[in-house]
Amino acid sequence: MPSHEAAVAANRFGLGARPGELDQIGRDPKAWLANQLNTRQVLPPELRDLPHSSENVRLFFVAKKMMRQAKKNKDRSRRKMMRKRIRRAFQKEAAAHSLAAVNSDQPFRERLVRFWANHFTVSVRNGKVRPVAYAFEREAIRPYVTGRFADMLLAVARHPAMLVYLDNQRSIGPNSRAGRRRKKGINENLAREILELHTMGASRVYTQDDVISFAKMLTGWTMMGRKSDTPGRFTFRQAIHEPGPKRFLGRVIPESGMREAETAMLMMASHPETAWHVATKMATHFISDNPSPDAIAHIASAFSKSGGDLRATSLALLQLPEAWQPKPMKMKSPAEYVISVARALDTDLNEGKGMVRAQNILGQKPYAATSPAGWPDKAEAWAAPEAMLERLEWGASMAVHAKRDLDPISFANSILGPTVSRKTLTWIARAPSVREAVALIFASPAFQRR
Repeated sequence: MPSHEAAVAANRFGLGARPGELDQIGRDPKAWLANQLNTRQVLPPELRDLPHSSENVRLFFVAKKMMRQAKKNKDRSRRKMMRKRIRRAFQKEAAAHSLAAVNSDQPFRERLVRFWANHFTVSVRNGKVRPVAYAFEREAIRPYVTGRFADMLLAVARHPAMLVYLDNQRSIGPNSRAGRRRKKGINENLAREILELHTMGASRVYTQDDVISFAKMLTGWTMMGRKSDTPGRFTFRQAIHEPGPKRFLGRVIPESGMREAETAMLMMASHPETAWHVATKMATHFISDNPSPDAIAHIASAFSKSGGDLRATSLALLQLPEAWQPKPMKMKSPAEYVISVARALDTDLNEGKGMVRAQNILGQKPYAATSPAGWPDKAEAWAAPEAMLERLEWGASMAVHAKRDLDPISFANSILGPTVSRKTLTWIARAPSVREAVALIFASPAFQRR
């Protein structure tokens, strides 16, 4: 029988165990997890042929131009075709990313990718984000999950998905050359969310004046336009940058163009409030909905002492006894549940397309969080009766993918280990068919939680 620690490693830190994975983890689950962070970051094979964000931005510009022409010519069918083309490109990427999660032999790293992508949320509810949402994950998140937080923060702020989502390309310094001519002003969205959501949290350390100053520093941070050879690439435009020194967090930052916002973000990345905010989110995601102050302090200390090294911070999480409590403490989100079912059954669900459809049905449409705060990370968001019923019905429908000669008890033990209760095992043993037994496993508290 696999150990409790192996089950925790696969299900709480990973994305759900595949058959036989608990045995592979062996007697040293911490080493199994740590080794995933020690290896060089390699893009999963499912994602290697997907286009760079600039290619998708180019497609978007072309599609928008053709739709305008079609509208002018009253050609509804052509407009519909171009919308479908953009939608299909997004669905292809969503399926590939779901498939990468199911096939991954580094599920802890994959979970960290998803954690940080949710921390730095962009959402396709802003239609202009759709072409670059998954490119954002590949380009601004994945390369940094075991690197420096400051580097990830800068990459995120420069990416077209974030610039468009939070309207920074529309932010113009009122005293800049363009601002004086066009009578435009600053947009505070990106500045406010970097401070409140991405770094320091809802802290009393900064004020509204700091938000405004940071927004002024971010003027000029925009992307190349449709006439560029690399549309969507980050660029700095001095003509729309607010001139003059800015006061931020009690310090005067002299005028230096693009470097002003970089200096401010480095200040935020190394601030104790950021360490505590990041640690709180990590502890809430990996330990429980209400982690102890001691656990948060331990993670925050590792973050600060390492200079925001995310590998060191993640390894510190593994040293916490709270993180290894045998009882599953976290309710799986719909996306986590869908991926864990697919991993347990060792199926790609129609090359990932089935997983995307399932997430839509269960209320967590890929990259469609309702606010910049991202998807919620507590049970109360996902445990409503109607939502649970839909989840149970979907899980039961997936039992058809189980092999006919599967032994349900062995299957339950192989993916859940000792976390599955005797009561659940009794019900599984009494099930009249393999399919109904597997449905009971997917409905069990041990599988619903991690």
